[in-house]
Amino acid sequence: MKKNKEKRTIVITGASSGIGKGLKEAFEKKGDKVISISIDSGDYVCDVSDTNKLKEIFNEIGKENKIDMLITCAGYGISGAVELLSEEMAKKEFDVNFWGTVNSCKFAIPLMNKNSKLIMISSATALFPVPFKAYYCSSKAAVSSFSQALRMELSQTDIQVTAICPGDIKTNFTKNRVKIYDTNSRYNDSIQLSTQPTEKTEKRRMSPEYAIRKIELICEKKKLKPQYIVGKQYKIFNFLKNVSSLSLQLKVLTKLFYKKSKKNPKK
Repeated sequence: MKKNKEKRTIVITGASSGIGKGLKEAFEKKGDKVISISIDSGDYVCDVSDTNKLKEIFNEIGKENKIDMLITCAGYGISGAVELLSEEMAKKEFDVNFWGTVNSCKFAIPLMNKNSKLIMISSATALFPVPFKAYYCSSKAAVSSFSQALRMELSQTDIQVTAICPGDIKTNFTKNRVKIYDTNSRYNDSIQLSTQPTEKTEKRRMSPEYAIRKIELICEKKKLKPQYIVGKQYKIFNFLKNVSSLSLQLKVLTKLFYKKSKKNPKK
């Protein structure tokens, strides 16, 4: 911990694994007080989609703490064809990724200290949607849009807001993603071919150490930008996105992420 550095109170959702756990450990090493909210362990055990319980937890935190930083890492992933995924699955995706983030921010704002920060972990897929992950991409795009609107709402306060959009990271998130390979003659085996992890895709993913360090450095910035992208190739994609047509972007993304079935799909 740096000399004369005040101890901060940092709340992290989804801190039992992956990026959330790594950030928790990084800030604790600096001497900060980290309060974790996770579905299976931590200071408070809670599924962030449980709004009532989440509100109770923040009320409890507020009895003894002012929050200097909130980092929303809790996330849930599903993949599959839109027409074949149930409404219940889609709703769960948004309840965790979007509403879990929204409500965490909503309940944290009244408890925030001066010069505090709201850090939302979004995803590169918020910027570059991919086939068979429509609900995940949409939920993260909603998070990014929400962060920008909230940033404007809080522009006359000393609360800073940003969304961080990392690309694929070598955590268990991909392994734990709910993969629905249900198919029909429109897709045949394209759903499975497009969404199952392969040796090639694993090699492209960032190391968690790299991603955690990059996100930590962003969190520590004195003045936050509205959005950050983590991962060199995704920064390049974003540049190309800004100088090309949407039609071309979707054609490229389809070519990269839609694996054609060996069987001829029917309309």
